[in-house]
Amino acid sequence: MKALMFGWEFPPHILGGLGTASYGLTRGMSLQEDMEITFVIPKPHGDEDQSFLRILGTCNVPVVWRDVSHETLQDRFGQYMDPQQYYHMRNHIYADFSNLYTNDLGCIEFSGRYPDNLLEEINNYSICAGVIARSEPYDVIHSHDWLTYPAGIHAKHVSGKPLVIHVHATDFDRSRGQVNPQVYSIEKNGMDHADKIICVSNLTRNTVIEKYHQDPNKVVTVHNAVEPVSEAVEAIQPIRNTDEKIVTFLGRITMQKGPEYFVEAASRVLQKAQNVRFVMAGNGDMMEEMIRLAAKRGISERFHFPGFLKGPAVYEMLKSSDVYIMPSVSEPFGISPLEAMQVGVPTIISKQSGCAEILNYAIKTDYWDIDAMANAIYSIICYPALYEFLKEEGKREVDNIKWEYAGNKVRDIYNEVCSRYS
Repeated sequence: MKALMFGWEFPPHILGGLGTASYGLTRGMSLQEDMEITFVIPKPHGDEDQSFLRILGTCNVPVVWRDVSHETLQDRFGQYMDPQQYYHMRNHIYADFSNLYTNDLGCIEFSGRYPDNLLEEINNYSICAGVIARSEPYDVIHSHDWLTYPAGIHAKHVSGKPLVIHVHATDFDRSRGQVNPQVYSIEKNGMDHADKIICVSNLTRNTVIEKYHQDPNKVVTVHNAVEPVSEAVEAIQPIRNTDEKIVTFLGRITMQKGPEYFVEAASRVLQKAQNVRFVMAGNGDMMEEMIRLAAKRGISERFHFPGFLKGPAVYEMLKSSDVYIMPSVSEPFGISPLEAMQVGVPTIISKQSGCAEILNYAIKTDYWDIDAMANAIYSIICYPALYEFLKEEGKREVDNIKWEYAGNKVRDIYNEVCSRYS
């Protein structure tokens, strides 16, 4: 089985959970003896682990459009598209591709991030996908998240191969319901064209069915998992200069993640316990607001903002923590609690997170219930028996949530869609 996967980021260069999930799933699927994966991203850096898949960068794909005639376009694409789609594509191609090229090889440059002109990069990525789709051998197309749905659709039109899309999040999660119409349109178009839709939780599956009007039979849940702890991670030592307890929030500081509820809960805890410090690791558009809120609550001396952490620094922070908390308002899944529990950190998560569906040894509260959150934090840091129970049972539970199992479920989906096409 050969899969052509479209993604946007891949470790070690990641900006969120999408890259982590893409790595884990592909690595888990690579344990299947006949599985071959070509993973496409906008801009590889050259230090990605390619021991179990092949990384292909759209920034290295020559896109030769300048001298293409109408007859050539008709021959290549007309048979795969309805007339409206074909003429829209042709007019776009002829609009002004002289501004598209940024190097002498005819390759499009990509930032490899989430720039201000993100929609333009998504469009350029889909153009490259059409070239890749005609040159690579594969049985199934797999697009990860909305950024790559247009690429997957383009590849499907070009090849006639089945398309599976993977919904890691929707704009309803990212925006607290203030949905961007352009993003929603891209998401729905991807879902409409997909042969199967994979969601990372039942929470996300319900959103896809209800908000994007998809057939429930077309939408399946495959929960995320966590990579086994490596020897390098095992060797990382916690950084502790004091006997004070440390409670950690680690993630994007955006409205989706509910950072204000963490600050408010910290304020409640500090009214009863003084031997505790709170850490909000990450960055995002609400960071300055959270700094001001901590100051307003009078807890700045006990509240720390170390910025975005990656690689070993993430595990240094987790291993130095007594409690990990994810108070997300809407979290499609959330891998970070699994990573925390994996290294023995008692964890509190919101009931509005997808991982709450599979975790029995994490404390769950509503994201808005600041008192319940504060009580849970206080109980863990003050009662050693509860701390040890959550530490041991949580680690035991998460050690059995493996990407290999998720990969087997995805393989079954591939077999299903390919058998329908054959």
